Amino acid sequence: MAITNNMSLSLSKRMFFTLFFNTSFLLLFCVFLVNHFQSSERVFLKSKNNNNNHFSIGGVSDDEDCKSFHSLSDYKAKCFYLKSNNPCVSQGYVDYLYLFYCKFGRFPFLGHTLLFLWLLVLFYLLANTASEYFCPSLDKLSKILRLSPTIAGVTLLSLGNGASDVFATLVSFKGSGTQDIGFNTVLGGASFVSCVVVGIISISVRHRGIKVKKSALLRDVCFLLLVLVCLLTVFLNGEINVVEAIGFCLMYVVYVIVVYVSSSKRKKGVFEDDDDDDSISSHANGNGNDLGVPLLGWMEKGKVHSTPNEAHHECEFKIENNCCSEKKSSICRMLLRVLDMPLYLPRRLTIPVVCEERWSKLYAVSSAMLAPLLLSILWIPINENSFSNSSTLIVYGIGTLVGIILGLIAFFTTNASSPPKKGLLPWLAAGFVMSVTWSYISAQELVGLLISLGFICGVNPSILGLTVLAWGNSLGDLVTNLTMALNGGPEGTQIAISGCYAGPIFNTVVGLGLSLVTTTWCEYPSSIVITRDPYLWETLALLVVGLIWSLVVLIRRDMKLDAILGGGLLAIYFISLVLRLIQTLGSLQFKDMIV
Repeated sequence: MAITNNMSLSLSKRMFFTLFFNTSFLLLFCVFLVNHFQSSERVFLKSKNNNNNHFSIGGVSDDEDCKSFHSLSDYKAKCFYLKSNNPCVSQGYVDYLYLFYCKFGRFPFLGHTLLFLWLLVLFYLLANTASEYFCPSLDKLSKILRLSPTIAGVTLLSLGNGASDVFATLVSFKGSGTQDIGFNTVLGGASFVSCVVVGIISISVRHRGIKVKKSALLRDVCFLLLVLVCLLTVFLNGEINVVEAIGFCLMYVVYVIVVYVSSSKRKKGVFEDDDDDDSISSHANGNGNDLGVPLLGWMEKGKVHSTPNEAHHECEFKIENNCCSEKKSSICRMLLRVLDMPLYLPRRLTIPVVCEERWSKLYAVSSAMLAPLLLSILWIPINENSFSNSSTLIVYGIGTLVGIILGLIAFFTTNASSPPKKGLLPWLAAGFVMSVTWSYISAQELVGLLISLGFICGVNPSILGLTVLAWGNSLGDLVTNLTMALNGGPEGTQIAISGCYAGPIFNTVVGLGLSLVTTTWCEYPSSIVITRDPYLWETLALLVVGLIWSLVVLIRRDMKLDAILGGGLLAIYFISLVLRLIQTLGSLQFKDMIV
């Protein structure tokens, strides 16, 4: 009975968040739509000045233009400036600065509220796409490829948990002058997980006398320290080329080999510990067989499984049974379905899903047809998406033709009752690619919004990446790992602690590594310059201090998790927050002095 009540409560929470974010999306979509059709004056004025403004890679103009924008104090002056000049930050698909200053300049509170709601919607969309589409595809791919639990844990499962971090980092490196956001987001997330999450877990289980395995902890913490030392070398050098970037990215291959070798030796009884390390590696990010709940995924799943064996994917969530009883009219169920559509339907129509419980031939055929068209639309840069351009029409035509062919193939080769039993790999690969596409779109808009909020609030965007984006990407780790430690016993605690270090290793090496590889590849054979952001140095130093504190305290206290370890880690992170607050207030005061 208690289990049923808990499930009902979790479904109620999930229904609330689903309806809240979908309703917010509908409201904000209407606002953006009105803004789009009322912005002809701005488009016309900008077109006259396009020849006089330098527009660099990523939609970021010269710093001088941005400085001119900063010097304006009145919202009317800023609005006129935005109408007559290219935006000085990459805007994504929505021009947030224009929306804030030109549409809500007289009502700044309303403008801040709408942007905050949109921030939550983007976080939700990124998390939900990862948990409902991206992670199931990886789960089935690991089974088809017959990967061992160890290799799957440190490859596909880590990718599932770190997807949102990786996409956000890749997007931040795409724009010119926004690389600091990527570095700060990854290091800020690693600092939050290794300090706050480990600290809270240690304090929560302090009376249980739980010990963590020394070999696994030393391996993960020391490897993370090695990664940070390599990153420090890059910062000190001030530049990096494509060979060095590939070498940094390959460090994760070394980590996978180390984990596999240590796991194999443990199975053969080489190490003194009795427990198999496969469970730790397979749950390296804290969620067992489930591929994890990245970002705010805990909102979407509604619950965290108390033991690894209980973890599984819920193929579909049916909110009507939780809210509308059989005695109520069908209008209620219809209303809930309509409110659930805005964020659900676009992805469902373009991402192939081959889950048995969610299979639909209609959706399968539509995803085969619409996915190529969506990719063709995204292939064209935002500022060139015009039907008057012949190259644009050619790309759209190719996407449409490929979509029609794939749709016909899907229509004649699939059944209405069940997903295909043979040839499943192309469907999973397509689901993987389209999940990545939607995650990338969400991350791109999220980073663009954070940059715009930095301009609106007068806060350095790198600080927002270090705090807001890092917290959003790590909140799911806090909830899932803490619940795993509290309900999973010693094994669950071991898995949670291992995830607090294995996750940052993946996000730092793979997330930053791929971003550096793609950026340096475009500049080959030249190197790219790494700007020396003081926030990076402080974050990196405090992260190293936290890791060393964990090593020293755990070794001296016989690997027991206690309040001394947790309190020290929380104190270290609190110091970093105080530094961020002082720097933010200082930058705001400096801005007021200039104005």
